Amino acid sequence: MDLAGLTAAYFQYYAIAAYIVVALLSGGVAIFALAQGAAAILPVAASVVATIFIYPVVWYLLHRYILHSRWMWKSPLTAGTWKRIHYDHHSDPNNLKVLFGALYTTLPTVALATVPVGYALAGWVGALAALCTGVIQTCLYEYFHCIQHLGYVPKWGWVRQIKKFHMAHHFHNESGNYGITNLWWDKVLGTFYEGPKDRPRSPTVFNLGYDEEVAKSYPYVARLTPNWPYNTNPVHRKREEAAVNAAANSASAG
Repeated sequence: MDLAGLTAAYFQYYAIAAYIVVALLSGGVAIFALAQGAAAILPVAASVVATIFIYPVVWYLLHRYILHSRWMWKSPLTAGTWKRIHYDHHSDPNNLKVLFGALYTTLPTVALATVPVGYALAGWVGALAALCTGVIQTCLYEYFHCIQHLGYVPKWGWVRQIKKFHMAHHFHNESGNYGITNLWWDKVLGTFYEGPKDRPRSPTVFNLGYDEEVAKSYPYVARLTPNWPYNTNPVHRKREEAAVNAAANSASAG
């Protein structure tokens, strides 16, 4: 896949279109309000800058303590959401259908993380400016997340590095490298690692700890997952499935 094809796939996803609409509306209203003198530019600018700095730590904490938690699968009220937003992604990391976060969880989370900060600094205009900034950051985050997972080799060295670290998170050990585009908090909080030489291979990297034994007590995710369980490398799994299907087709044709 080349960058043009990847970009086309990115913009075809409904959540990205929704984010762009929200960014245009919130940013447009904030700019109009500034032009009308409804708020001072410095506090609004401060809300934008604060959002830029707050965003990476919020998503680090969410990724580490919510998406990689082991409490969401324990309730039928949260198991389906956890399956959609992270279990499916880890069981098949390169599946475009579950590569992006679910809109119904991501957009409210962005609003909760940004709007109160913007409002505290610059009232409702700051809240809209902060929301716009957070949504734009989400779009950038998802774009680089696409690059990390799809079959494209980045030419920019920094992008190659973050792709390597993220692939280690998905294919070697999931208990580290929680940052997607910014690994500063991983380094500060001790969860960063360079690659396989730094940590042992995790037996739960593809199922996040949700295995057959867990499912005996908490069956909700298993019931929602066709062909469960997923405990092996998805690349190898798909090759094996393709070989089995090819053999079956050959036998039926013979």
